[in-house]
Amino acid sequence: MAMMLVNGAPAESISVTDRGLAYGDGVFRTLRAVNGQPLHWSRHYAKLHGDCAVLGIPCPIESIMLSEIQSAASGHAHAAVKVMVTRGSSPRGYAPPQACVPTRIVIVEPRALLPRHSGGIPVHLCRLRLAHQPALAGVKHLNRLENVLARAEWCDPAIAEGLLLDQDGFVIGGTMSNLFIVEAGVLVTPDLSRCGVMGVTRARVIDLAREAGVTSRIEHFPLQRLLGADEAFLVNSLIGLWPIAQLADRTWRPGALTQRVGRWLDAEDATRN
Repeated sequence: MAMMLVNGAPAESISVTDRGLAYGDGVFRTLRAVNGQPLHWSRHYAKLHGDCAVLGIPCPIESIMLSEIQSAASGHAHAAVKVMVTRGSSPRGYAPPQACVPTRIVIVEPRALLPRHSGGIPVHLCRLRLAHQPALAGVKHLNRLENVLARAEWCDPAIAEGLLLDQDGFVIGGTMSNLFIVEAGVLVTPDLSRCGVMGVTRARVIDLAREAGVTSRIEHFPLQRLLGADEAFLVNSLIGLWPIAQLADRTWRPGALTQRVGRWLDAEDATRN
């Protein structure tokens, strides 16, 4: 059973005047907890703080949020954690209040590790195209209707993820994940300066590649370049790494660099439990 805290107290609801409910006016993070401790918490909090700053929402104090996560996750070997921060309640209207009292929400769901899919997964090519909004690009805000519509495009349980392109046809990533391709031993991940979410695991892969002396680049690229790549994989904080086995008519087998990145992530997770 999930454990839910609203402003530190057990609760299953928020005010109907909360701007997170009314307008999606807030941000969130999703992460894993192992033995009651959130993995890579400093990275997640830094991203939460940065996303709050983009929206002009005061970010809750780090020690308070960490304590609430640890309390809710206590006693669970593995758990999925979702943290949300909204601008809080306000009178009707889009104009944000000059002084706001943010609502913080922690949801912890006991969950075994997700399947590794070491052989790779088939990926659906979504029809929906992401709109450009540079002011919100990279931010994990609460308005995720594009992702909801994209995820509604398939119901085959064998398809674990869908691939999203932007309005110009450039690859952005999965509905819930970030994408990397491998070209001649170089890691390339989409430029998210116009839309998409900059995930913590994406940043980890870029940092780990640099430490290992592997070149990585952030670039705009079209679907055809992805289909011509040597390897392709998806990452996020819950799934870790999933190789892509099939997209449209293209198939892959998990390549050497994909497997190497997976080992980097696993090793780092093991030292930060």
